[in-house]
Amino acid sequence: MDMRQAVADLLRDALTAAFPDLPKDELPGPEHLEIPPDSKLGDFAYPCFRHAKALKLAPPKIAQAVIEHLNKPELATAQQVNAYINFFFHRGNFARNVLELIDSKGSDYARQPENGKTVVLDYSSINIAKRFHIGHLSTTLLGHSLKRIFTHLGWKAIGINYLGDWGTQFGKMIAAYKHWGSEQMLKEGGVTALNALYVRFHQEEESNPALSDEGRAWFKKIEDGDPEALAIFEQFKELTLAYAQTVYAKLGVTFDSYNGEAFFNDKMGRVIEELKEKNLLKESQGALVVDLEDDKMPPCLILKSDGTTLYATRDLAAALWRKDEYHFDKCLYIVAYQQNLHFKQVFKVLEKMGYDWARTQMEHVAFGMVSFEGQAMSTREGNVVHLDELLERAQEKALSIMQEKSPGISGMEQAARTVGIGAVMFTTLLNNRIKDIDFWWDRALSFDGDTGPYVQYTHARCCSVLKKAGEIAAAPDFAVLENDEAQAVLRLLSRFPEAVNAAAETYEPSMVTRATLELAKAFNKYYYEHRILEGSENEQAARLMLVRAVKTTIALGLYLIGVDAPEQM
Repeated sequence: MDMRQAVADLLRDALTAAFPDLPKDELPGPEHLEIPPDSKLGDFAYPCFRHAKALKLAPPKIAQAVIEHLNKPELATAQQVNAYINFFFHRGNFARNVLELIDSKGSDYARQPENGKTVVLDYSSINIAKRFHIGHLSTTLLGHSLKRIFTHLGWKAIGINYLGDWGTQFGKMIAAYKHWGSEQMLKEGGVTALNALYVRFHQEEESNPALSDEGRAWFKKIEDGDPEALAIFEQFKELTLAYAQTVYAKLGVTFDSYNGEAFFNDKMGRVIEELKEKNLLKESQGALVVDLEDDKMPPCLILKSDGTTLYATRDLAAALWRKDEYHFDKCLYIVAYQQNLHFKQVFKVLEKMGYDWARTQMEHVAFGMVSFEGQAMSTREGNVVHLDELLERAQEKALSIMQEKSPGISGMEQAARTVGIGAVMFTTLLNNRIKDIDFWWDRALSFDGDTGPYVQYTHARCCSVLKKAGEIAAAPDFAVLENDEAQAVLRLLSRFPEAVNAAAETYEPSMVTRATLELAKAFNKYYYEHRILEGSENEQAARLMLVRAVKTTIALGLYLIGVDAPEQM
């Protein structure tokens, strides 16, 4: 049973009985219920201020009248505190309702039926010929988690890796390869070798400006379809994607499309022609722009003075193609907040072109920047923390700890991968996405406190208890779960679907992360204060049902943020 909905229904009935003339649009819904700051004040609270104007009564008088018309004491009792009605669940029935629901749903708990809607998510968006660094972690994990959350809530979710595979830098990469690279170098070094060439080119370019012209010339050859240039560039692309797949496989991240900037190179004509037809293009210092002065933004540059296109031109083409291809109801761009202006401009240009859906269906899901031990990262300068190295070190740290604390468990190396990588992912998705992250090795690899390993260990603890208990066929005695510690766990279990919905509404996977963490904390408190396997079989059956619900919900919470839930640690 959805307790929030059930209490809202109870309230509506009581308000209607107490005040028959109250307009229907004044009746409360589940969203009008508040959660008191202290559980001693109730499980839900309802403020009656909102009815004072319509009823011409003081809010405390309204609260008093509503309480007199409440029924269903088997669901909840109510107390008046000034203008508030505080609801207290019948503890035994509350336990039964929550646990029977989770038991029947299993991993489908909080799942919603298919709604026929499609969400397109643009995330990760790696650059060709570069290694992953920790700056890619937020976009990759946010997008992956949101894709899982939306899918769980009944949406068709399309994950797009919008590859950075167009621009002068790729001409420069070819120039660097022609000067200092070789087939053997790429075969042995892969993307690491490409990265080294990239860094070297920019170092050499500072003292040899002619290299810049050479790079532009090679990119012109790519644009013109030169066979040699395309063959070298395709080799760079294949090496990058093969490397990327190894990192994505470790993270469990998948995509439905790798259509990058180059894919839209022949689709920008439509954008330019439409802008011309609708008299939206203006000349500015030889370039063509869309004037956004009335919208309090700088002009959106569409074509440079030399006729070449820009990011905005390609993003406009991509948006139109995706709408035609996927018929999306939402299109989310999971990109750092430094691109705020860019996306505002792109969305506004689409709106001016007559595409009203750009205003209501397209959103920039911004997140904070990542620095390394107080310093900004730069691939050109080689000042980066590579993601594959981070994941490797996390696994090594987890293995070291597990060898010390749990030397006898089977499948230790696999468990260490699950725990180590889970620690990095959990930490990345723990805080509000807009916060900047200053990355420090020691903090990232800490397994103490509010961490992924702590939550994973709680899941493993639940598995261990259930395995030790075996099968108990007795009917659960839910009265044994009326204590404060069990009720705290039950409240968090019952509110978990709200966290999933809120995460989708605000594009904040951290809401699921924190709900899962709080559940683990509450369960561990219950575990330390109450023995599971003691008392009658009926009491044990109820406690084990609670353990099973916690295990199910923690596993689901971890899954929704992309983290695995090990059964032993």
